Parts: sequence; structure tokens; C-alpha cells
Amino acid sequence: MYTNIVELKGVSKCFGDYKALETIDLTIQNGEFITLLGPSGCGKTTILRLISGLEKPDTGHIFINGQDVTDWPPEHRHLNMVFQSYALFPHMTVFENIAFGLRCRKIAKNEIVERVEEILRIVKLTKLAQRKPDQLSGGQQQRVAIARAVVNRPLVLLLDEPLSALDYNLRKDMQVELKQLQRKLGVTFVFVTHDQEEALSMSDRVAVMNEGHIEQLGTPRDVYEEPANLYVAEFIGETNVFETKVIRSDKQTVEVKVEDKRFTFKNKRGLKTRQEVCVTVRPEDLAVWRQEEVGEVSDDMLPGKVEQVIYKGSIVELVVRLESNKRIYATEFFNEDDEKLDYQIGERVWVNWIPGWEVILPV
Repeated sequence: MYTNIVELKGVSKCFGDYKALETIDLTIQNGEFITLLGPSGCGKTTILRLISGLEKPDTGHIFINGQDVTDWPPEHRHLNMVFQSYALFPHMTVFENIAFGLRCRKIAKNEIVERVEEILRIVKLTKLAQRKPDQLSGGQQQRVAIARAVVNRPLVLLLDEPLSALDYNLRKDMQVELKQLQRKLGVTFVFVTHDQEEALSMSDRVAVMNEGHIEQLGTPRDVYEEPANLYVAEFIGETNVFETKVIRSDKQTVEVKVEDKRFTFKNKRGLKTRQEVCVTVRPEDLAVWRQEEVGEVSDDMLPGKVEQVIYKGSIVELVVRLESNKRIYATEFFNEDDEKLDYQIGERVWVNWIPGWEVILPV
């Protein structure tokens, strides 16, 4: 079991008249990889700066390893931070960059060599130890920045969008490497990003943020499959949203109308009759049926026409215009031998999904 390494209790922060952070309560567990996810200006970097001591909260307290560090300066918090720019010293070698913090702390020379060589092995940079930053690729520079931070053996490593400057392929590779590195080191990582895929693929838990507060905190699977509200459902990946109203409800089920068809779903959220709701369905959860596949049209099938076909290698994305003129998105896995996915623009189709795969959210 994890123990709590960082706690924010009743923490808020304003910059002038702008309230950057509402009252936040957040517990970060020892050894976990937690991501603060949200759009620009949502408060995620403010949380990082408050934890690090670069900013002081207007209200509340910050605890690190059980100690109240709210008034402690950054250098006393035993944390390290990796910035988006990496901030490597251009005149120093890889070895010297990594050793810099240890030398500032006047660690014995033989221990510095031992610790730097150890971290070089972990981040796979031993052969590049004598190179300067301008002789390294973006991914190599990023690993140097992380190595320089973790060689000090911090309780927590704070990472402020460290992958944003990398190209797509390198970014994907570094996501895997960064998670593997975190597991090897056993250090708590607090990672900030606006990239949903990055958050889902790397994190033990994700805090989805919006306008200075946390909308939902949970595992990647929780926030994707069981979003707490419509904001989370729409921010994490793509989803189709049908706005409607509860026709009838009891403790077990709700009845709603979607595209003039009645559906009965499980009542997981205690929804009431006449309550306004949104039925959300992920594109990959939709099934698309052609005329010749349908046979007899069932009550749960929504008719429409293919408006756009987008081939993406392993998947085909379809844009379907329903009879109500609503546009929805469906994703199907591509098989080169499967002629079923050779859809034509304007082709008539029907769309449905397996009951239980929808999520019904109050408006």
C-alpha cells in the first residue's frame, strides 16, 4: 500500500483579481505516477509551483512526508522539478550537468561519481557522458534533465510538460521510457500535461482540472469509462453526446428518448423523472450496420448516412449524419481483408451500441 507523500489541504491561490486555484484538497501517494491534466489556465502548473515552494498559497496548508512545509523555501522541501525547456547548462557535459546539484551540496567526490554513473546507466546515457547538450537529441536532453533531478534522490519529482517540445514519435517513445524510469526509481512523479493520451498512457491516477478545481481524480480507466460529469467525458477523448430528459425513473432504471426512440438504461446515478441528462457514447463503442447487414431494423438502431470516412491505418473513423441532422462519430478497427469497412460517402447505415456501454450524466 502507498503512504501519503504530498497533501494539499484547503489550498487556494490568486494572482491579483484572477483566482488561479479554488480551494483544493489533494493527496498524492508515495511511489505513484500522478498526472494533473487540463487545458491552459486550469491551475495545474500552479499546483506544481505550490508544491515546489515557488509560490505560496493564499489559504490552506501543504504537507510533504507528513510535515507542514507551507512556509518552507524550495531548497528545504527535498523535491526536484523538470521544466519544459530542460534548462541544461550548455557549457557542461552530460556528466557535469547531472553532477551539478550534488557538487552544490558538497557531496564527496567519489560518491558523486558513483551516483552519476548509476543514474547514467538507468537512463541509458553512459556512452554520452562527455557530450555537451547541443550534441544530443531532444529525447536525450530530456533524459539528462530527469537524471539531473533524480540523482539528488528527491522525495518527489515534479514535471511541467517535459515532453511538449518533442516530435510525435519521440514523444511516444519517451512516454514509455519515462514510466519505466519511474518504476525503476520508485520516486513519486507529479506530471503536468494538457495531452489526454499522454495522461492516460502513463499515469497511476489522473486529476482532471478545470478553472482552478479538480473535476475528477481517479485511475485512467475510471476517468475514461466512468466520467464524473460532462466536462470530463468531453475532455478525455472523444464522445458522442445526446441531450435529452428522463421520461421515467426508479431506483434500478431510467427511460429516456434518444433520436425519437425510447431506451431503458440502468439508473447508476439516482436520476429523477424529468431531469435533464446527456447520454454519452464513445466512438469505439458504436456499431455501424450497412443495409445488407441489418435484415430487420431493431428498436435501438439509429438511421443515418455516412458523411465522411477517415482511414488511420489500424482504424477507420466514420462521421455519420443522423436523420435528425445530428453528426456522430464511430470508430472501427481496420482489417485489410474486411470489405465491410469500405464505406461510401452518402451510404445509408444504422448505428447502435451494446446496452451498458453508454454513460448517462446529469446536465
